[in-house]
Amino acid sequence: MARISDIIEEFINQLIREAEGTVEIGRNELADYFNCAPSQINYVLTTRFTTERGYYIESRRGGGGCIKISKIDKDKQEYLKNILSKEIGDNLNKERAFGFVDFMQREGFLSERESNIIKAAVDDSNMPMIPRSVRNVIRAAILKAMLVSALI
Repeated sequence: MARISDIIEEFINQLIREAEGTVEIGRNELADYFNCAPSQINYVLTTRFTTERGYYIESRRGGGGCIKISKIDKDKQEYLKNILSKEIGDNLNKERAFGFVDFMQREGFLSERESNIIKAAVDDSNMPMIPRSVRNVIRAAILKAMLVSALI
């Protein structure tokens, strides 16, 4: 039996598909629909609908907590620009780096082989001599350089 988080995720994805990319939902109404706490909806939104997975979320206060969820446009140039400038920044942990790479593979921007090469390059196990205090800075620079090479 599927977990409630999986069911909520699939429901929201179906709404996004039907709305052709962007949907506005009320957090409280969704919680009532699934007979769960609003915190369960928050959990699904923060773990399943992230930028790394190709979504953009706007939260609006008041009126029951309206949430606008948009599927990120798949245009490579625009997406790459957004990732490099806004999301990766100058400091990136391994989990977020892998999340970006996995999303790009799922969306067809990277092959499985390219994805594996990039993950190997940014993995902590391949940076043993680099002090932990600077690994995330180096990881961000390596990921940016590899994405530019792979996607342009």
